[in-house]
Amino acid sequence: MSNAPNTELPKELPKSVDPYRLAEQNGTLEGVMPLSGLDRFRDAVLGFGEGAVCRVKLSFYMDSERRRVVTGELEAPVELECQRCMGPIGVALVSQFSLGLVTSDEQAQQLPKDLEPFLTDDFTANLWSMVEDELLLVLPPFPLHDRNDCPAREDLEAYEPDSSAAEPVMKSGENPFSVLADLKKTKH
Repeated sequence: MSNAPNTELPKELPKSVDPYRLAEQNGTLEGVMPLSGLDRFRDAVLGFGEGAVCRVKLSFYMDSERRRVVTGELEAPVELECQRCMGPIGVALVSQFSLGLVTSDEQAQQLPKDLEPFLTDDFTANLWSMVEDELLLVLPPFPLHDRNDCPAREDLEAYEPDSSAAEPVMKSGENPFSVLADLKKTKH
C-alpha cells in the first residue's frame, strides 16, 4: 500500500437526487460542481479559472419534528469586479446553510425561521440549482480590494485628503459661532 497523498479531485456531485430518501438515511454527499456548468452564476461574476469548481458538502437528515433538512458547506474561487477601480479581484465565496425541503408554499410557510425553504418535487431535488442559489446569495454586493491594495488608491487619496491636515485648529474657549454674532451686529 502506498503512502502517497491522494491528489485526485473529489467526484462530481450528481445533478439531482432523491432528498427524502437521503434524509431518512442521514446521507452525506461530498464532491465538486464545475462553475462553468452554473449558467446564472457564471453570468453574475467577472470570471473564474479554467476548470474551477465549487467544493460542496451536503448533509441530509430529519429533525426532531420529522422535517427533512439539508445543511451544506460550499467554497468557490471567483473573480469579481472591484467597485472602486473596476478591476478584477479574487474572492473565495464561502457559505454554510440550512434548508428545509418542501414540496409546496404552504410547507415553506410552516418552517422555523432558522430554515430557508428549498422547493423540490416529490422525489427529486436539483442539487446544482440548490448550490447555484447559495452561491448567488453569498456574492458580496460591493466587492472591493483592500484599500491599500486597490489600484485606485492614489485617486482615492486625491479626493479624500488626510483628515488630520484638513481640520482647522481652534483655540480653547473660542466660540465657532462668534462670526455669526458679528454678522448680526452689522447693519446693511
